[in-house]
Amino acid sequence: MKDRLAAANEWFERGDRDFDAAQLLNDEHFYTDVIAVHLQQAIEKYLKGFLVLHGIKPPRIHDLDVLLNRASEIAPDLYEPFIDLCEKATRYYLDERYPPGPPVEYSREEIGADLDLTWELVRTLREMVRRYGEE
Repeated sequence: MKDRLAAANEWFERGDRDFDAAQLLNDEHFYTDVIAVHLQQAIEKYLKGFLVLHGIKPPRIHDLDVLLNRASEIAPDLYEPFIDLCEKATRYYLDERYPPGPPVEYSREEIGADLDLTWELVRTLREMVRRYGEE
């Protein structure tokens, strides 16, 4: 169990870096498309870390609703509050990473709300991991 907890924490540390980058870029009124990609990456790393914690090798994908579905098999309460965020963040990642077309500018309000919801997901997963570590 300690090995899985250590491996999961490595994923979470990387997710924290993406979340912190998104927050800093938002505070500095940077490009919202770049902030959106960092949000997607933070969510992806947290969900993959959660799967690793539970002995599941995470698939090599960026589709967050697939990852959330897998995580929800372990913790069903994750699905409903975060499925819309995961679907949206997956679109952010795909829309912004790959041409054709110019980068999309999202509203500051939309990105701010997504930052808040991402933070809620991170806190929820951290709490689940804390409880797991106490078992």
